[in-house]
Amino acid sequence: MRTSIATVCLSGTLTQKMEACAAAGFDGIEVFEPDLVTAPQSPEEIRALADRLGITLDLFQPFRDAEGVDPATFAGNVRRAEAKFRLMRRLGMDTMLVCSNVGTASVDDDHVSAAQLRELGDLAAGYGVRLAFEALAWGRYVDDYRRAWRVVELADHPAVGVCLDSFHILSRGHDPKAIEQIPGDKVFFLQLADAPTLSMDVLSWSRHHRLFPGEGSFALAEFLAHVLRTGYDGPLSLEVFNDTFRQTDPDRTARQALRSLRWLEDQAARQLGGEAGPDLVRLPDVDEPAGLDFVEVKAEDAGEVEVLLRQLGFTFRGRHRSKPVRLWTQGSARVVCNEQQARDMPPTLSAIGYEVSSTAVSADRAARLLAPQVHRRTYAGEQELAAFAAPDGTEIFLGEVPEGPDATWTVEFEQGASPDPDPLVTHVDHVNLVQPWQHYDEAVLFYSSVLGLEAQAALEVAGPVGLVTSQVMRSRDGRIRLALNLLPAGIEGGLPQHIAFACRDVVTLAREARARGLRTLAVPDNYYEDLDARFDLAPDLLATLRELDLLYDRDGDAEFLHFYTATAGGVFLEVVERRGGYDGYGAANAPVRLAAQLSR
Repeated sequence: MRTSIATVCLSGTLTQKMEACAAAGFDGIEVFEPDLVTAPQSPEEIRALADRLGITLDLFQPFRDAEGVDPATFAGNVRRAEAKFRLMRRLGMDTMLVCSNVGTASVDDDHVSAAQLRELGDLAAGYGVRLAFEALAWGRYVDDYRRAWRVVELADHPAVGVCLDSFHILSRGHDPKAIEQIPGDKVFFLQLADAPTLSMDVLSWSRHHRLFPGEGSFALAEFLAHVLRTGYDGPLSLEVFNDTFRQTDPDRTARQALRSLRWLEDQAARQLGGEAGPDLVRLPDVDEPAGLDFVEVKAEDAGEVEVLLRQLGFTFRGRHRSKPVRLWTQGSARVVCNEQQARDMPPTLSAIGYEVSSTAVSADRAARLLAPQVHRRTYAGEQELAAFAAPDGTEIFLGEVPEGPDATWTVEFEQGASPDPDPLVTHVDHVNLVQPWQHYDEAVLFYSSVLGLEAQAALEVAGPVGLVTSQVMRSRDGRIRLALNLLPAGIEGGLPQHIAFACRDVVTLAREARARGLRTLAVPDNYYEDLDARFDLAPDLLATLRELDLLYDRDGDAEFLHFYTATAGGVFLEVVERRGGYDGYGAANAPVRLAAQLSR
């Protein structure tokens, strides 16, 4: 279907926003009146630019407080409306958004509202304009789409229809099923927005916290399916008021927005099944990763990280035959240390490889969801891995699920040792990535839409300088666990990212690693006193934890033991042992780690 986006979603001038939308691939835009009012270009110049860019001007918005008023006020509204109709003619636009009245000096009478919309409809029709009446969630009297439709029915005018906005409907908890009772030709426009679940007044929620589809908690695929069952065939348009999006690069935000719409179309098509029309975007089925192939650390000198890996019992598998890259493995955990194009770069977690059943299918889905491609030089005889960039710049590689215990590409590394046949580390348990504040919501959508990972409930952890929000993305079987952390603004980028390795005996590994010279992150004695008070641990277990700087958590009969290494540049390592089906991440211990790292 045709795609559109309101200019209010983006930062910049009106022309910058138009160029960003066109470059991303949108078919059209909604013109937000303040963007036009502040533009130095004439309406004719804006219309000409839209023609050159190949985008349509789909909706002029908003026209406020038009109906449900006394005759004197309505006379002024008619004059104001006619001025806007003349403006729309100059722009070549044919649909105006009319918001329900929010003023206190309004009339609670559907017949009055309908009569005034009918009169405005007569005037609009003379200019070739249609009026899309929208029930604002905070409307004085008309705050429900069902009542807006009742007013439109009473108006009974060909130039008067409804605009359906997912935020105004779903934020109030209104049942969207009744949308299907509205004839599709009377749904003049559709606006889509997601949002997180928040407890606050709906106006502030709407003005500051809307999100693109897939980034919040609304059931948007179900909502869109209801709309499409009416026979609506107009644009799918985004109207997202969000403080972050209005501060970030408009080109990037526009791509993020279109990705969300493509994902939503596909989800709605799956909801509709055989009812879905041919115009909906359909994506290849998501090929959920079956395993984690490798984690890459990039640095000018990765020596510090390699020392940590050796101390944890990893085997050096050799140097790559054509690149300045080294491989360390233990069990199925593979860490690539990459020194190419890393001048002056401290150790940084730069890439993650995933195993999928079909790299072609996964790469096609990623490309259709506008994931930026990553290109690395590959020589003859070397395995070529499909790759693209995540919102924070982390590179994502796709490899086929190996037939044996090792990845096929490991043969490209030479002059290394054979892997330990009886390793203590079994695999990568999870990877933790610190996210820039402006890309956090985009990252959640990216990993869910492109890789099919499911977002778990977000958790806030108290740190020494504020709350750290953690959002875990994981595969259904739990083999892939990716924690996205959003730090308080004061320490953004000030904490390292980390790789957590699963281990079958963390106590033994900790002792062996210390014998090889490993320095673990120091844990204060106060922690162990508190631990004893909370769990009443056996004295010998508590003594072992204290001796080895191990941390502990328990959930019922399930236990979690883990420790952290010192930090190397922007990276540290963690070793975890899960006992009895423990499924968390030791969240209660995170403040101890954060305090220790900030004081290092």
